[in-house]
Amino acid sequence: MGQVIAIVPAAGKGVRMGLKGPGKQFVHLAGKPVLAHTLLALEASAQIDGIIVVIGQDQVKLGWHVVNSYSVGKVQAVIPGGRTRQESVWAGLQHVPDDTEIVLVHDGARPLAKTELIDAAIQAARTYGAVGVAVPVKDTIKVRDVAGFVASTPPRDSLWAIQTPQAFHYSILHEAHTRANESGCVGTDDCMLVEKLGKPVQLIEGSYRNIKLTTPEDLIVASALLASDEPEDDGQERQSPTVTRVGWGYDIHRLVEGRPLILGGVEIPYHQGLLGHSDADVLLHAVMDSLLGAMALGDIGQHFPDTDMRWRGANSLHLLQQVNKILIRSSGTLPKISHIDCVIIAERPRLAPYLLQMRLNIAEALGLTVDQVSIKATTAEGLGPAGQGEGIIAQAIAAILA
Repeated sequence: MGQVIAIVPAAGKGVRMGLKGPGKQFVHLAGKPVLAHTLLALEASAQIDGIIVVIGQDQVKLGWHVVNSYSVGKVQAVIPGGRTRQESVWAGLQHVPDDTEIVLVHDGARPLAKTELIDAAIQAARTYGAVGVAVPVKDTIKVRDVAGFVASTPPRDSLWAIQTPQAFHYSILHEAHTRANESGCVGTDDCMLVEKLGKPVQLIEGSYRNIKLTTPEDLIVASALLASDEPEDDGQERQSPTVTRVGWGYDIHRLVEGRPLILGGVEIPYHQGLLGHSDADVLLHAVMDSLLGAMALGDIGQHFPDTDMRWRGANSLHLLQQVNKILIRSSGTLPKISHIDCVIIAERPRLAPYLLQMRLNIAEALGLTVDQVSIKATTAEGLGPAGQGEGIIAQAIAAILA
């Protein structure tokens, strides 16, 4: 038998997720980039011989960084993709070894696929030639006409929602893409291109947990699913929560020229930045004070004074991790942070596109799920230093079960 090669199209920009930066495949989920989750599931399959990652044109170095950071040894290449998913898979096909028998295509933004499902798709492809993983639809589906009225209602028992992985004999997938390129056919997935050849595609049942990350809500669902996979007993003794302790944090920093604007660990394009001894991340400073306040442990000025040169220019995400360690030392156990709620008060710039990444950064630093962190942004209606654009204010409240 020839080799089994997995192609991972991961060049999406996360537009529907509202992300700025390299894309949703690099967003952190339960402490790891989404792409790392996906690659590690493929790495764990004993049937897969090699992996080809197809990434954005300017993301090859970042892709290799993920591969090397998480020791994904089966990755043979990280290459730039095309403008569409179809072009990216075609680019991956140009890099498979000559002795490839089975090609498995799996979206980089599906980080929850189990290795057992990957193996099942490969085995089925050996038998049927072309296989798609799918799940029965749960909702009644309506076909809408151009005027917006219901044209028909297909029988639900015949409808399946397609997922990845999808697996094929190499010759079948290569022919399907070649024909599509020649005819100008654009398919929404690789099975569709094989269908256009007139070849049968076998469907095997997938999993409802094998979601694709497309919108911000998908990250919340994925975080919850990953949390549910963790064993309840990790061998650490914990004190039973008996009371909810609440802490409030407030911080304000002046906006000045010549400094980067960093909020929630995200560098935001703006002509001014916040002035401070560290990176002046006013949001994270408020969060740290809320956590310390909940446990009556003072404030960040006591733990990271501006007279101490160790903290000059410090990354506030690292300081937030230090605060988490201070909470552990004070109680001798892991702090059970229930929820953190924050508000940023700034007249400019517009912060909405960056709030999700801020939530993810805080959640990762504290070992939380993203749904445990809330951040809102508002203006001061032209009033006070924030309203006049002289500075930015942040407030946070934290609830800890202790």
